[in-house]
Amino acid sequence: MKTKYIWAIAAALVAASAAVAQIPMTPEDLIARNLGPRDQVNKAFPAHKIIGNVYYAGSQALGTFLITTPEGHILINSDYEVTVPVIKASVEQLGFKFTDIKILLGSHAHGDHMEGDAMVKEMSGARVMAMEQDVAALQAMKPGGKAHPIDRVLKDGDTVTLGGMTLTAHLTPGHTKGCTTWTFKAQENGKSYDVVIVGSAGVNPGVKLVGNADYPTIAADYVKTFATLRSLPCDVPLGSHPGMFSMAAKYPNVGKGANPYIDPEGYRIEIDTNDAVFYRTLAAQKKGAGQ
Repeated sequence: MKTKYIWAIAAALVAASAAVAQIPMTPEDLIARNLGPRDQVNKAFPAHKIIGNVYYAGSQALGTFLITTPEGHILINSDYEVTVPVIKASVEQLGFKFTDIKILLGSHAHGDHMEGDAMVKEMSGARVMAMEQDVAALQAMKPGGKAHPIDRVLKDGDTVTLGGMTLTAHLTPGHTKGCTTWTFKAQENGKSYDVVIVGSAGVNPGVKLVGNADYPTIAADYVKTFATLRSLPCDVPLGSHPGMFSMAAKYPNVGKGANPYIDPEGYRIEIDTNDAVFYRTLAAQKKGAGQ
């Protein structure tokens, strides 16, 4: 089994080598691209329709998505607790009631994506759902001393349904142990599109991929995640940070011809970029560890 794993890693390294040569990014580069200036983290981005019944309701740097249905709505990512009023205002600007949010989902157990869960639940009564591998990290997340609500623990491949919408939770670990990528169908102009909201495949600066006592399988999990992401059909790529799907560049073109968010090639490029950064970082850490 160990030999099989080693060969899998070796094959993946070979496959990634061309991308590494072409994408000289670092974890710091990815973070800077995703977050932008720090003052944009809680600055509202214009709320708008992405495709079908899928709307953007997040900030300049933190991706929050509203999926509307006749039976209530689904919100993905509460962000920081101080971002929740920004999200609420965006939802209302779109013409929907915040109190009609019935389900709250998340990308992964980092404060900038799920710290506001308790506040959203208090304000809307939404059921909070989270991947089982992230439960411990979420329970340790207590802004203002609030206990982190979790009404349903999800497993890889579980579905969440509401008002005719079905979302599938894909475990894509590495960034966190329970990092979750969401997939579903959206309808627009008589056509059906595959939407993928990537939890994250980035390696944060300072994260140990080699000899990580708190997360021994982190490198292997990243390898699995890239394989999973590549297996998902995608017409509309989205993510936990707007930079992951070039929202700032696409937004000015909304309503001017073809929907700019229909971008399967952008999805491939995003995976390749993160894949290259991962293997570059892994190789550097292995060299530093004398492996």
